[in-house]
Amino acid sequence: MNSDLDLNQIGVLQRREIEARILAPVLEALGQAFGKEAVLDITRHTIEQIARNQGRELAEQLGAADLTTFAQGIEPWSQNGALELRILDQTPSQLDFDVTRCKYAELYRSLGIPELGAILSCSRDAAFIEGFNSAIRLERTQTLLGGATHCDFRFSAKS
Repeated sequence: MNSDLDLNQIGVLQRREIEARILAPVLEALGQAFGKEAVLDITRHTIEQIARNQGRELAEQLGAADLTTFAQGIEPWSQNGALELRILDQTPSQLDFDVTRCKYAELYRSLGIPELGAILSCSRDAAFIEGFNSAIRLERTQTLLGGATHCDFRFSAKS
């Protein structure tokens, strides 16, 4: 049985909450013992590697790794209204959208861990698309979790 399919049944937002509730106290204790910055750097690096692997796995599951296929595969992150998106441009070589509401950011703020939330969720995005297809680039200059009015996702594929 594929464990990713089982995990998708509970939704990504709920998975992130479970992860955060377990990781936050563990990382806090590790930070006190070994230094907060070192622990957060290791955590960020590890989460990004996990995201790259998940991007590769998604491309394999979908049977393609182009932007059109990627756009069709982003539903799990928006499941149950977790993200509210405004699509600005969608072509075979460009996918631009803004996230105008992010329940992930709201969750991390409510748990009092916005810095950890940025590592557990926001830092995954560029690594995920890199794993999905290294010819696709993500440019994002702001996030809701960072205090902006929206997250600006700008994906472009090399022609």
